[in-house]
This record gives sequence, structure tokens and C-alpha cells, in this order.
Amino acid sequence: MKKKIVLAIASLAILAFVGFWGFQKLGGNAPIDIQLIQSKPENLVGITYRGTPGNEELGKVFEKMETQKGMHPGSYLHTIYEVEPAGKLDTMIVFVGINQNLPSTDLEFRTFDNSRYLLAKIKSNKWVMPSPETVKERLREFAQEKQLELSGVFIDKIISEEEVQVIAPVK
Repeated sequence: MKKKIVLAIASLAILAFVGFWGFQKLGGNAPIDIQLIQSKPENLVGITYRGTPGNEELGKVFEKMETQKGMHPGSYLHTIYEVEPAGKLDTMIVFVGINQNLPSTDLEFRTFDNSRYLLAKIKSNKWVMPSPETVKERLREFAQEKQLELSGVFIDKIISEEEVQVIAPVK
């Protein structure tokens, strides 16, 4: 009986070690790098989606903007969650766009009057990235430390599957 208990404890210890090691290798404890940028956030062109998270229309919006991104080298996909859903059936409002100055009749144009913004850089595997709320909280803490007032808008800039930047305009 004691052998089984020792074996079970050893197995759990090995699993815990492998789990922690894997989490570290994927960038789970990578710091969120935040800096103050002394310029306006980039202008965006895109589409605002209103509906539920599971609706296929949301997928179509992302596909359309991914196509636009592909036609404009150097552009990145951006999202602004104006209303985040608490569940699968809740209504959400999200702007999906790219950083281009392309006025178009079927796309919205978003500009920002702010003369500076906070930029948070997150580099880790998508499975272990910090939650959006964690990133927003770190941005708020940084702003408070530097005696800055944020506008309340958080723009996610998707660089790659393993890098996301969050832009928080300063009032």
C-alpha cells in the first residue's frame, strides 16, 4: 500500500514538473512589456459586428478583413471590443479592422485624436497568453503609476499567433 502511495505522489510530482516546464516553454510567465508612445494611434478601416459570438457572420467579418490585410502588405488585424459577451448567447459589439487609410464605401473609418498611447506587448503561445482582463489591468496599473488617464478604449493588434499588442490611448 505504501508503495502505491509513493508511486502516486512521484507520478503527480513528475506531472506537475512537466506541466510547469511546458507552461514556461510556451511563454506562460512572459512579462507584459508596457511603454508610453508619444504619437497618435494608427487610423483603422474595418467593420463593426453586432451579434452573438457563435454567429457565422462574425467569421465572415474576420475573413473579409483578413482578405483586406492580405491585399495590403504591412497591415495588421485590429479588434476593438466595445461590448464583450459574458456567454455564448450574449450580444457583443466588436470592430474588426486593419491599419490602413483606405476610405471605402463598405468599410468604416476609425481615427483617434489622442496624441499618445500605452503599448503592451505580449509574446507567448496563444494557449498560455494572459487574459484580456489581465492585460487591461496591467495597463491601468501602469497608467496610474505614471499619472496618466486612459480613454477606456483598448485596441488589440494581432501581430502573429504568438504576439499580440494592446494599444490604450491616453486622454
